[in-house]
Amino acid sequence: MPRPIQSIYSGLFSWLKTRFPETADKLPAYAQLIRLDKPIGILLLLWPTIGALWIAAEGFPGFYLSFIFVLGTAVMRSAGCCINDFADADIDGDVERTENRPLARGALTRKDALNCFLLLSLVGFLLVLMTNLSTVLLSVGALAVTAIYPFMKRYTNLPQVVLGIAFSWGILMAFTAQAGTVPSAAILLFIANTLWTIAYDTQYAMVDREFDKKIGVKSTAILFGDADKAIIGVLQAMFIAAMYLAGQRLALGSIFNTALLAASVLLVYQQILISERAPKKCFRAFLNNNWVGAVIFAGILMSYL
Repeated sequence: MPRPIQSIYSGLFSWLKTRFPETADKLPAYAQLIRLDKPIGILLLLWPTIGALWIAAEGFPGFYLSFIFVLGTAVMRSAGCCINDFADADIDGDVERTENRPLARGALTRKDALNCFLLLSLVGFLLVLMTNLSTVLLSVGALAVTAIYPFMKRYTNLPQVVLGIAFSWGILMAFTAQAGTVPSAAILLFIANTLWTIAYDTQYAMVDREFDKKIGVKSTAILFGDADKAIIGVLQAMFIAAMYLAGQRLALGSIFNTALLAASVLLVYQQILISERAPKKCFRAFLNNNWVGAVIFAGILMSYL
């Protein structure tokens, strides 16, 4: 960390420690709660959102909206982590991958997580108020889907579908914020991103599948069973096809199609990683989707240069 930033951080921490000692002591746990140490969720949400913003503006959307959507994406992803841990407080301790989360080990309470969710949601809403009425109205739906997603794994084997909708909602908001409307191409992008999210979150669920079966948590990884790899492959192919159709409708051209081809190669690599269903390799496949999103965004960016 650069010295000036470190000095500011130290000063703020000292002030907080003096005025609010209990909160200051919990700061590392709060940082872990919102996954500051694991930004993959923010990146997976960010790439399609800013890509849609770029498409809606037919080029650089300007610093104003870029700032709102980049910060808003980070804030709402963090809020989603808070409500997720609030919902899973009673089961995270039984899963090897999550047993050290703040609520599972007692560093924070469910009330702390809920308060953090409400605060971050307020910050996100204040950011949306800086756009237009259509985007504000859409944000209500985004918050609702974000809030209910963590509870779906108790009632349905399709919580990944709900997550897909939540992670794709920003695409619609990007279009209304920039263009004031949601064209058919935006719907195609929404569908494509939902399919992609279901695929990579199923890879993520494959990591915990045996633990989830024992504690009664539902997921598409459990639902798909031995057909998991094939269904993920179909979802990935449908994702690329929907993105191609959107690119054709938007006239993004050969550069974008080349990016889709590169993304397809990465998706094939993911199939190789999950071929033996080894948890660590399934997790690597999940992480690899960051590069899929980055490559496609690069294709969008270069198409408008």
